[in-house]
Amino acid sequence: MRLIKRHVWVIWISLIVSLTGCSTEQTRSQPGKSDSVKPLRYAFITCAVNARFFEPVEKGMFDAARLMGVECDFIGTEGVDVEAQASLVRQAVAEGYDGIALNLIDPEAFDVVVQEAIEKDVPVVAFNVDDHLTPNARLSSVNQRLYEAGETLAEHLLALIPNKAHILMTMHDEGVSALEDRLRGEQTILKKKDIQWTVLVTGNDSVKGAEVVAKALKEHPDIRIILGTGQADTEAAGRAIKKYFPNKGYWSAGFDLSSETLRLIQQGHIRCTIDQQPYIQGFYPVIQLTLYLRYGIVPSDIDAGAAIIDRSNVEQVIELTRQKYR
Repeated sequence: MRLIKRHVWVIWISLIVSLTGCSTEQTRSQPGKSDSVKPLRYAFITCAVNARFFEPVEKGMFDAARLMGVECDFIGTEGVDVEAQASLVRQAVAEGYDGIALNLIDPEAFDVVVQEAIEKDVPVVAFNVDDHLTPNARLSSVNQRLYEAGETLAEHLLALIPNKAHILMTMHDEGVSALEDRLRGEQTILKKKDIQWTVLVTGNDSVKGAEVVAKALKEHPDIRIILGTGQADTEAAGRAIKKYFPNKGYWSAGFDLSSETLRLIQQGHIRCTIDQQPYIQGFYPVIQLTLYLRYGIVPSDIDAGAAIIDRSNVEQVIELTRQKYR
């Protein structure tokens, strides 16, 4: 089976290379009608642009850009500011970018700017978070199916959580639909055992967030389990357990990867995390935009997956994280 998959991958890459051929210099135009003048140029636009989570996204973006002979810039807001992020979409269109990959962290805030870009012949695809609750003109999304991923984590852990237990559930920011969707997915499964929860916002700094988590655990001495929804709060929970509650029956689990999260899995403070494979969230949008602009091949949605990382496979993932593939 591995050999077959490898052959399919080689054929797929060969097809892309043959399609790109000598036509790596192209301008923006109608789909499939690009002229050979200059390289296509794309903007990836996100919130929390400097977050470590996006390092493999950027690597995937740059790897695909080299493969396809295009240029890419990774830009965004420092924190979560949907108005400022929407303004960056308009700015990218005004600056002549040929395509946009957009992190749609809000179900309504980007509807107008995406439609404006499409009307000006600038295709938009979503990455990391998709707008699935309201109509949006984006062509496709490359992201984790967030609600289902929350269900996956909770199902994986359900047998370890006592009936009617009280647990802590965390988010690193409010107003991010991805975190809310994962939270809802987890809660749907937890209801099967009448599990109660307290929801806590930790902030995007995992060191400071650990203190927020520790304070909540001290205020709720009956809580022994923490389920996270994002990278910073998952890491924060592991840090809090390691610092204040080691070997006392506490454990946590959550989402996304960081070097510290992986170490905390090794040490047993975090039981597992769900990897949404951010590398492909940077790689595939570049492929989709290029095939669309050069050949009129319409993008389609891609599920980035929900891979469980625990002590059984953490060593392999640590090496891949060093290489910024995970």
